[in-house]
Amino acid sequence: MESAKIAKENNFCRDCGKKVEIEGEELKNAKMLVYDNQGEKIKIIKCDDCFKKNPGLADFQKCEVYSRIVGYLRPVGQWNAGKKQEYGERKEYKPSCCN
Repeated sequence: MESAKIAKENNFCRDCGKKVEIEGEELKNAKMLVYDNQGEKIKIIKCDDCFKKNPGLADFQKCEVYSRIVGYLRPVGQWNAGKKQEYGERKEYKPSCCN
């Protein structure tokens, strides 16, 4: 019942925007996904086609990347252009003993 109520409020697929069909209290051509965001429940609807392609929520939250620069950790997004370029050119090395 709750899924149909949410679908009536927002009856479009989150990924492609296709209209979701509601038959009584059920979603006919869609799935409801529920995510926990620090205690807050977030409910989204995906059509069956989009759900088959990707059953997860790919762009739910932007990931903030931290890295060490000039002796301390800082979010990469706050670096100046030169440091961001340097970060992009870095290579990750793994010793052969740790594969």
